[in-house]
Amino acid sequence: MSGLFLFLDMQSFLEEVVAAVWKKQGTLEETIFILPSKRAGTFLRNAIAHITQKTLFAPDIYSIESFVEHLSGLSYANNTQQLFELYSTYANQTPDKKDDFFTFSKWGQTLLQDFNEVDRYLVDTEKLFSNLYDIQQISHWSPDAPKTKMMEDYQQFWKNLNPLYKAFNNNLLKKGLGHQGLVYRQAVKKLEDYIASNKNKTYIFVGFNALNTAEITIIQKILAQCKSDIYWDLDNYFLDDSAHDASFFIRQHQRTWPQLQNHGLLGISDHFLGDKNIHIIGVPKNVSQTKYVSGLLSTRLKKDENFIKKTAVVLGDESLLNPLLNSIPEDLKGVNITMGYPLNKTPLASLFYQFMDLYIKKDSHGWFYKSVLAFLSHPYINILLDKETKNDAEIIIETIKAQNWAYIDIDKIRSLATSEQLSILFSEEIPNPEKFVKKCLAIILDLKDKLQVSNNALSLEYLYHFYTLFNQLLDVVQQHSFIDDLKSLQSIYKELLSSETLDFKGEPLQGLQIMGMLESRNLDFETVILTSVNEGILPSGKSNNSFIPFDLKSAFGLPTYKEKDAVYTYHFYRLLQRAKNIYLLYNTEPDVLEGGERSRLISQLLTDQNMMGKISQTIIAPAISPTIKTMERIDKDAALIELIEKYASKGFSPTSLSNYIRNPISFYKKNLLGIEDLSEVEETVAANTLGTIVHDTLEEIYKPFIGHVLTVDLLIQGKSLIRTIVESHFLNSYKGGDISYGKNLIAFNVVVRYIENFIDLEIADVKRHQIKIIGLEESYQINLDMPQLNFPVVLKGKLDRIDEKDGTLRIIDYKTGKVENKNVTIVDWQEIRTEYDQSKAFQLLCYATMYAKTNPFNHIVAGIISFKNLGSGLQYFGTKDSKASRKTDTVITQDTMLAFGEQLEELILEICNPDIPFVEKEV
Repeated sequence: MSGLFLFLDMQSFLEEVVAAVWKKQGTLEETIFILPSKRAGTFLRNAIAHITQKTLFAPDIYSIESFVEHLSGLSYANNTQQLFELYSTYANQTPDKKDDFFTFSKWGQTLLQDFNEVDRYLVDTEKLFSNLYDIQQISHWSPDAPKTKMMEDYQQFWKNLNPLYKAFNNNLLKKGLGHQGLVYRQAVKKLEDYIASNKNKTYIFVGFNALNTAEITIIQKILAQCKSDIYWDLDNYFLDDSAHDASFFIRQHQRTWPQLQNHGLLGISDHFLGDKNIHIIGVPKNVSQTKYVSGLLSTRLKKDENFIKKTAVVLGDESLLNPLLNSIPEDLKGVNITMGYPLNKTPLASLFYQFMDLYIKKDSHGWFYKSVLAFLSHPYINILLDKETKNDAEIIIETIKAQNWAYIDIDKIRSLATSEQLSILFSEEIPNPEKFVKKCLAIILDLKDKLQVSNNALSLEYLYHFYTLFNQLLDVVQQHSFIDDLKSLQSIYKELLSSETLDFKGEPLQGLQIMGMLESRNLDFETVILTSVNEGILPSGKSNNSFIPFDLKSAFGLPTYKEKDAVYTYHFYRLLQRAKNIYLLYNTEPDVLEGGERSRLISQLLTDQNMMGKISQTIIAPAISPTIKTMERIDKDAALIELIEKYASKGFSPTSLSNYIRNPISFYKKNLLGIEDLSEVEETVAANTLGTIVHDTLEEIYKPFIGHVLTVDLLIQGKSLIRTIVESHFLNSYKGGDISYGKNLIAFNVVVRYIENFIDLEIADVKRHQIKIIGLEESYQINLDMPQLNFPVVLKGKLDRIDEKDGTLRIIDYKTGKVENKNVTIVDWQEIRTEYDQSKAFQLLCYATMYAKTNPFNHIVAGIISFKNLGSGLQYFGTKDSKASRKTDTVITQDTMLAFGEQLEELILEICNPDIPFVEKEV
């Protein structure tokens, strides 16, 4: 016997119904039970076995939808069939002015919902659509105003709705199909014939609440003409309260149904005011709710192993299923999920969506690199392209980054790999929908072979569902010629995905029950954990995805958000009726996408005086412990000291030493360990690449001038070559980049303008001074005399330019970034090895030290040309007595070199000292 109904002092609703019917009839052979959902039918069978305690022929058990389908003689058309049939009907009615399928699919779904609703409520469509047409005319234009072509088309759309509705329904009926509303309307038409041929049956309607007009008509006629009863799953507490929305519909039925006016309602109970412990718990964010549920289950499980058998977790927001499953305690044995896992949440869904996007977004340049990288990085593509010795996806990704391909064409792909799978994924032509679906089916079959080897059962299950889905899509695109582009195919794919679920298999009557609100109908549990009790979720709010306005819906008896709110209220309170331990969780950190503040249903509970003593409120918040940022520290062990010695022997560069001054940890990772930034495609030319191009261009322009005195004619000659030289260095340094348009074209012209402006300054300078080029991009490497260390220390670097101006030797460094005089001026010598702001001065003195070691000198000057600050000219290194002093000494003498040498020595000794760890600095 299942433990699901072993309540301490009460039966479940379904057990009460079965007990009453069994007592009244003594047999169930000719009985038909009709329930709101299929799920309740499973529990009903269990209740029958529990109550009757004997072998017997089982009664017929229908959900209301399957019973109505049985009555109508039609089959339900799935949503895709409906959408295509509607478009075909629409296209035949408006052959000259029709939208394409992609545009139609955006509003066609709304129209389908409206057609479905008007049929379920047996509305006179002639009157409804006539009124809707009149409303649109009145709302938008003056009747006397002259009508434009657009206005006439708009009015014609509303005028055509009724003919479209009739033709659509007729086309479905010819195929023996119907949308839900049409099936209901046909069932009502055939009801009398059905009753006449099934008089010997006993009909038991169980647990209904909100009913559409067709359902009301069917149930009332059966109640009036057949042996039948209807049992309502409601508590007297709500029925007696004329303002309570939980009983809104049942009170309405009691007032208007002749069969109920003179008889008491069956199934009404008195459990709500019984013993209850209601815990209202606020939890920040949605996923945190699933973590709380997990902790709650684990705690309760330790106290009572049988607790799980009488417990249900009801998800107000069904998207929490996946995080909940990942949070279930490991010691919990047996979980039954009464809701499908949406197929659009599986990893394969994104694979095929990205595949479609790849071709939808392809243009004359080819595929944009981001789309290709994202697609090739998909885990299933990696599985597909994995070979024994290589992975084609990895090869292509690495090459795209290394070659800096912003756009990739089919020739580039073929130059890297030519496997059969790649030829399926990448083709020169954009395939039509039929060919594309066949490509997807081929990918699925190849993936199946790979996954069978690894025995990945879950992925194979996903794959099977997608194989079914794409076969369905293939039938659709072959039958309907109007699906003629990939955008339309993608729209259908999304639509199919949204309605498909991966159904879980398990023992439905054992273990923890996880379900959505609708699946909980007619079911009772001792412990109920309900999540996401927030406005906008429970109830769902005033969303009105319909062409029919509110006032017209009210006039024709169609449901509005008011009725929908009453439905949610009923489901909420029905769950609480027989439960003893109730946990209501809501998100305390709501936002637009996740619902509003806590639900009005909680507020209603809290203001109920009869429930006040049974409710506790808690706000759960993570423990806030202030995080004290501790700077990273690397102690120098023997291995690290050995690494430093090797690095020192190869040579410190001015840049690496500046990197240490900025942040010792960065020096440790980048310079000592050689950890470089990840290789990325430069969609637009990066700043460091721009700097390289400027340096290389200036070197090529000035190289013929080495050893010569600059003249205006030489510089004008060099200036004329700038654009050609810059272009060639762009191609060398910015591999694969296109500089013919966009930001790269701007960057190209900026570099050209930088260098033109620089040479213009040089031309002005050589008119007044004699400038001789001595060297360009010369590499220097010197040994530093450091007797404190027992290993060689080398300083190395490359000097951008060495020249002589009016007899004064100059060392010049080019910077494409902005440099100001304060960055090259020293007041306190100690700051040059401790403050990164002085790094530019530090580098200039390093260059001067390297040059002076091999070239005797009396005095030299060093400076920086900042291309973002060209107006300042050459910004010379200088020293000042104080920050307030206006006098700057720009001459580098032997004394200057000695003062800097002391600081350089201290810096290197600090790096090499085993007792001084590398400690992170705030950057």
